[in-house]
Amino acid sequence: MLLEHVLQKPRAWLLAHDTDEIDPQAAAQFLTLCAERRQGKPMAQLIGYREFMQYRFLVTPDVLIPRPETELLVEVALKSIEQTSNPAILDLGTGSGAVAISLALLRPDALVVATDLSIPALSVAQQNAQALGARIQWWQGSWYEALPPEGRFDLIVSNPPYIASGDPHLSQGDLRFEPRAALTDGADGLSAIRLIVRGARAHLKAGGQLWLEHGYDQAEAVHKLLSDQGFSGVRSLQDLAGIARVTGGAL
Repeated sequence: MLLEHVLQKPRAWLLAHDTDEIDPQAAAQFLTLCAERRQGKPMAQLIGYREFMQYRFLVTPDVLIPRPETELLVEVALKSIEQTSNPAILDLGTGSGAVAISLALLRPDALVVATDLSIPALSVAQQNAQALGARIQWWQGSWYEALPPEGRFDLIVSNPPYIASGDPHLSQGDLRFEPRAALTDGADGLSAIRLIVRGARAHLKAGGQLWLEHGYDQAEAVHKLLSDQGFSGVRSLQDLAGIARVTGGAL
């Protein structure tokens, strides 16, 4: 994959030209990338993109790398609004914009609003939206504080930082190279989720839904948070690994 990236040639071409000499500059670039990969740098950051929901998203160290399990959040969101015309959707903590942009492209009649505290992350998201032709309203700030006072939504989605500060996974694998503030709340992993759930009523229309991605062991806690705030039909859905990964309900 690294050689495909450096030479900008598909794998079939590489196999057909396996005895060709490589330009010295390209060879040096390839060896540099190989060295970075051996040090653990994520492949998505090395080649600069990751596929998500059939789209290609720019990836930099300023954003989380889009992951297959997050596609479940998009799928659930789409199903929740399939009977709603011109839905208004809010994506809190958009990062690379993968969720918001996928929803905008798959529901072109929707008004999609996306927020993030990180200005560099919003820049990446905006580049992705422009490249893919998605129409998004962007707001910078902390969760609901980023939004103007007017406007309510049919759907709120979020993949917030949900890893507890002491979780050893933060010092392992790809997570070592991703923005820490997008991974952990610096506390028990539930503080951002609590804030999102408690603030949702003021930003949802009657019957509006909230869906959250969360950690592998947080489904029960998130279910209770939603139920305590008056959400109905609260349920959790499993990702392809059989882990309860997304939980939500309706007001």
